[in-house]
Amino acid sequence: MNLTHAQAALKKYFGYESFRPLQAEIIQAVFDKRDALVLMPTGGGKSICFQVPAVTMEGVAVVVSPLIALMKDQVEGLSANGIPAAFINSSITGEQIRNVENALLAGYVKLLYVSPEKLVSQGFQPLLKRLKINLFAIDEAHCISSWGHDFRPEYTQLRFLKEQFPEVPLIALTATADKLTRKDIVEQLQLRNPATFIASFDRPNISLQVRPGQKRFEQIVEFLKKHPKQSGIIYCLSRKGCEGLADKLNAKGFKAAYYHAEVPATLRSKVQEDFINDRTPVICATIAFGMGIDKSNVRFVIHYNLPRNLEGYYQEIGRGGRDGLPAEALLFFSYADVTSYREMFEQSEASDEQKELKIAKLNRMYQFAEAPVCRRKTVLYYFGETYDRSCGNCDVCQNPPQQFDGTVAAQKALSAIIRTQEKVGMSLLIDILRGSQRREVFENKWHEIKTYGAGKEYTYEDWLFLISQMLHVGLVEIAYDDHSHLKVTEEGRKTLYEGKKIKLALPQPKAKAEERHPRMQEKSKTQLFKEELFDRLTMLRRTVAQQQGVPPYLIFSDATLLDMADKRPLTDADLMAVSGVGERKLQLYGDAFIEEIRKFVREKAGEGARVTGSTQLVTWDLFKKGHLIEEIAEIRGVSTLTVVSHIATMYERGEMLDIAEWVSPEECDIIQGALPLFEEPYPMKAIYEHFDERYNYDKIRFAIADARRRK
Repeated sequence: MNLTHAQAALKKYFGYESFRPLQAEIIQAVFDKRDALVLMPTGGGKSICFQVPAVTMEGVAVVVSPLIALMKDQVEGLSANGIPAAFINSSITGEQIRNVENALLAGYVKLLYVSPEKLVSQGFQPLLKRLKINLFAIDEAHCISSWGHDFRPEYTQLRFLKEQFPEVPLIALTATADKLTRKDIVEQLQLRNPATFIASFDRPNISLQVRPGQKRFEQIVEFLKKHPKQSGIIYCLSRKGCEGLADKLNAKGFKAAYYHAEVPATLRSKVQEDFINDRTPVICATIAFGMGIDKSNVRFVIHYNLPRNLEGYYQEIGRGGRDGLPAEALLFFSYADVTSYREMFEQSEASDEQKELKIAKLNRMYQFAEAPVCRRKTVLYYFGETYDRSCGNCDVCQNPPQQFDGTVAAQKALSAIIRTQEKVGMSLLIDILRGSQRREVFENKWHEIKTYGAGKEYTYEDWLFLISQMLHVGLVEIAYDDHSHLKVTEEGRKTLYEGKKIKLALPQPKAKAEERHPRMQEKSKTQLFKEELFDRLTMLRRTVAQQQGVPPYLIFSDATLLDMADKRPLTDADLMAVSGVGERKLQLYGDAFIEEIRKFVREKAGEGARVTGSTQLVTWDLFKKGHLIEEIAEIRGVSTLTVVSHIATMYERGEMLDIAEWVSPEECDIIQGALPLFEEPYPMKAIYEHFDERYNYDKIRFAIADARRRK
């Protein structure tokens, strides 16, 4: 078999005159009976790589796909092109399965699509052995790797294919896989001397934009007004979010539908069909939507929430502009999205290693959203593709940040990575560069290396900003299989050893007073408060450490003190919400640190500053001194209702107080029994009216505070 046959089949069945880049080479490898690993971006033409060999070689090709929608779509497309194809999955009846099996045995089917669960089942094995199989194609092959973004355990059983069918070529295809995932795919599937094909991931027709998540609905409305009647997908984090957004858009006069896993199958199918056929232009969906849909005229893809990783993001935006015409990808992000994902990951039944990997990739996604680097360059470097220019078609390129010669800064960071034998993550690297007293630094004798303390001219946040850029432009990479340690790339070695210049976005090194930029931005009061409190907590930590005879970092880490300075906990319950504070440390050091924070808050409140939590604390101090509610109200110039609210809040946070003065135990039980009828934040007036005004607002307020405290 040669490429002449393939060329003829391409024209006959698909109507194309020529192959896209790499397609011909991949098909030739299959003809040569070689295993192959194929990476092509979504919309890059992966299917042709196994469909053309399937129709030109004797026998049947077995295609493994995890998605029912993809199978249906592909089979329908092939049938429309005159190619006999079928699928076997949970969506068809036993009788339909028998009909497909009979057609296979009679030689009437050229491509069989099957789910991995079905393929590895005992009942399916005899059928496989009776068929003349010319090719196995594993679609979405990244699912086999625990390092991939969509790991599926059932995929790991597919290794039996090379054991039982050693002479049949196996082609593994995916749109998104980093270097680690690619290596794992080859090992897991036991590919034998595979030919590896990596197409360019660049989709230059897609404009990339990233925006902060404030007022995202209003921004989407304005966006859709500029794209009337165009087809697009809006990805949402939750099912509820999909429905709510679709309803709001319809209320604004747009035609939108929602799609998620809990929508009945018949309705999901209708939504998908209406979208494919341009009857419904806008779909609000979870990531389950769009997989395998070959709709070519999707003009925009909007992410209402931050995607969970760069692989998923690029796969999803790849559903736009498949026809090669301009398309737009708009991403909204906020740290709240990160928090939601973290909670989701922590509550999952995945292994600790999987959770750690997911969080690391999520952090990388958030860094991408914040990075002042060409979006396309960042993504392409992530997938191992060199891109040494700016794309001109993303928000960063269109509004470029001020840059400086970052070569020296990069060399310091790269040198420190090399001198630590590439055994540090980003946080520890920054501590080394800034000369930190952190325990790990001294335990590994990294305080003795030449670059220890060489980066003191930058703050921790500055280094985080700069190293993230080095990551995005390909000077370093994260080894997820080695505790997320940083590794220097070939490009990084050119900068370190050959002096290759590198431009980075500001911040610049701190200048001397007379050299400071006249427009240097002043710090906000919030930032100044945080820094001042951090310094005070650091001094307290030093005092406590001296008393205990232990190193300061054993009391609390800098990260914990920073979080403490940011959150300003005023009670035990508040302090337990600080990262790095456990029950034991709360017991040993909680009182001292809470009192220092309270002292700070009182001082700032006394100076007239507005500090979160200060007003409740001032009221509480007066109450503890024995002042009556009315006296406190007069002293503070507020209403008695406000005073009671402050006291209830302090009780809710864990302060000792007998609330029977405001609400009896029996009344408390009755009020709390009605709370499930309402949603947080509890509507006081509605609860008041629910009880026909039988319980006053003070009773309700303290009953709610007690319920929250117990929770």
